[in-house]
Amino acid sequence: MGWCIAGLIWCVTIVGIPIGLQCFKLATLSLFPFGCEVYYEGGAVSFIVNILWFFISGIELAICNFVWGCILCATVIGIPFGLQFFKIAKLALAPFGAQIRSV
Repeated sequence: MGWCIAGLIWCVTIVGIPIGLQCFKLATLSLFPFGCEVYYEGGAVSFIVNILWFFISGIELAICNFVWGCILCATVIGIPFGLQFFKIAKLALAPFGAQIRSV
């Protein structure tokens, strides 16, 4: 839900539309996290957008996913889901330049 809200906020401006569309792509990863691996690659533009993203939306989404990961890892049944939340929290800090591939 956080990814969709961030995507809607970014899509308010014309400059933020590409970032908002990326948020919607990452929302689908949040819904179906199993069987996907994240590989980081990117250039200067990704680095600059990641810095902007980190301060505007990244910290909030990363903290939210980290807290949910900790809560789910407190139970034995929730450990696989908690680990996926940790993966998404790492992705929330620097999502641009990341490639999501199916395993």
